[in-house]
Amino acid sequence: MKFKHPEILYFLALLIIPILVHLFQLQKFVKVPFTNVAFLQKLALQTRKSSRIKKWLILATRLILLTCIILAFSQPYFSNRKADNQEHFFLYLDNSLSTNTEGNKGDLLKVAIQELIENLSDKATYSLQTNNSFHQNKTASELKNILLKIENTSEEKNLKDVFFKISTEKTTLNSINKNIIISDFQNTSEDVFNNYNEQTSYIQLTPQLKENLSIDSISVNDTNSANFEINILVKNQGNAKNNVPVAIYNNQKLINKQTFDIAENSIQKVVFSIQKTPHFLGKVLLNFNDTFSFDNSYYFSLNTNEKINVLSIGNQKSFLSKIYTKDEFNFLQSSIKNINYNSIPKQQLIVLNEIESLPETLITSLHDYLNKGGDLAIIPSKNISISSYNKLYTKLGIGRILKQNTDSLKITSVNYKHPIFKNVFEKQVSNFQYPSTASSYTSSLKNSSSILSFENNTPFVSQVNLPKATLFWIAAPLQKSNSNFTNSPLIVPLFYNMGKQSLQLSKLYYIVNKKNNIDINKQLGKEVVLAINNENNSFIPLQQVYQNKIRITTKSQPLKAGFNYISQQKDTLKSIAFNFNKKESLLNYLSLKNVVNLQKQNSSISASVKDTMLSIRKKNEVQWLWKWFLVLSIVSLLLEILILKFFKP
Repeated sequence: MKFKHPEILYFLALLIIPILVHLFQLQKFVKVPFTNVAFLQKLALQTRKSSRIKKWLILATRLILLTCIILAFSQPYFSNRKADNQEHFFLYLDNSLSTNTEGNKGDLLKVAIQELIENLSDKATYSLQTNNSFHQNKTASELKNILLKIENTSEEKNLKDVFFKISTEKTTLNSINKNIIISDFQNTSEDVFNNYNEQTSYIQLTPQLKENLSIDSISVNDTNSANFEINILVKNQGNAKNNVPVAIYNNQKLINKQTFDIAENSIQKVVFSIQKTPHFLGKVLLNFNDTFSFDNSYYFSLNTNEKINVLSIGNQKSFLSKIYTKDEFNFLQSSIKNINYNSIPKQQLIVLNEIESLPETLITSLHDYLNKGGDLAIIPSKNISISSYNKLYTKLGIGRILKQNTDSLKITSVNYKHPIFKNVFEKQVSNFQYPSTASSYTSSLKNSSSILSFENNTPFVSQVNLPKATLFWIAAPLQKSNSNFTNSPLIVPLFYNMGKQSLQLSKLYYIVNKKNNIDINKQLGKEVVLAINNENNSFIPLQQVYQNKIRITTKSQPLKAGFNYISQQKDTLKSIAFNFNKKESLLNYLSLKNVVNLQKQNSSISASVKDTMLSIRKKNEVQWLWKWFLVLSIVSLLLEILILKFFKP
């Protein structure tokens, strides 16, 4: 039993007053002598005993009366919390795409929201965390309005971040904190619970269906004919399925459709052949009812007229023409004497291919080109003018070339983590046939990272990061009399990715809520503002203006799959497609039984928001007892009246 006003219990000391009154009564018995009173002696003794019993009964009723009144004013109660502490609930409601599916009672997210609204307490405050918003210290009526506006989102929320938010909310003064996590716990590891020991109620939202068919990825093959091959990978989680219909659209126009069979828990490749067009807004649609519907459609955009401008200055009899092919690059070669300086600003990548000495005019042009965002790759000749190269390096502030080495060195180290080699190797190889060089140059470069290294750990290929551009330095001539590197399998991905990364061409598709870089291959003014828009939304992304391009970076937007358009006022510059993250399609759910065993404090598991809220309310319900003590005081008063009236000694 607890008391709301325990200080009133000090008044129980006043109970000594009626006790003293009854113990030290002023009334005394006076003895009067009579003759022959033997028959009255027995009657007097009985009367005295009866009188004492009556006084003790009256004392007891008065003590009970005063005690009950004092206890009633102290407001006693039974509860798991203090009556003057307000309840505060921290709610995490998972509104990810995976909760947009049917459960036993209906849509998982909608049912959870409805049960929350119906079981909110007007006497409590709430803090609500969702995947895309946070609402702190809201009343029940305020929270109801917020809950009614919640929709599924592609934004992700790490459970570790939720636990950290709980720990900060715990500092709320004079409140009882209750933590409730409502989620399907998709793709969640037990490790996130290792350092979390707060008492929490976990509510797992479970989909009714346990099978899912989804489009995993799309790729395009150019067969050098009049058609493209669209390769669609469909992932099946569950039993085998037959005659599944799939269709491909160009924007809203149906192009082709077919059916396919897929084995249990497997990936099936479906191929469509489409006619080559400069622009193709592709949409692939699976007509199949399963756990998730958002992953039954996939968007992609083909822009076949986009190419990267690459200029090679110097040696024209080289390997570069075989790497920078016409289908992906606008490749030009020029001798040092026939440079068209007006074409330099239009290039995305320039390769200085074994030039012995750099003219002053070229140094100035390259300096301006790099400062405005163009990329440069330098392959030295066997006998370069180090001083002329250092003039360019000094202007750029990146260091200098030190000397020429005539020692033969093997190229033995590959930086597999470098972006140039991203998705190039399936695994790291340490025993490949090492290429070698007969001579090389030692340099001291600032802000550089090694891509390939010699056996003595000095860099063979380095990347130097400039404020707006990238410079690649190859430390040795690549002519066959000096090196066999051009015969190595590393030569193609190295120079190919140098070209590809010089301009971020639009991909087939991008993933929503991820960082994406998109370059517009046009010379636009610094005051130009581009926007990304679709049928329902428009926003201005982060953008950087270079001399020969403008780079757009997206991250938090857009949040929905579909087609988007990069536009300058009313002119559409490029169409791009976005799709949802494929992790949301996986039927990987955490079993919470093991998680609760990891908790040091008592935690609970439930599949119903309603049952959990009612259980918490019942545990924390305050049962007031002052009414019962007031009734008991009245009963004791009535007993005293009855004793005084009917008890005759």
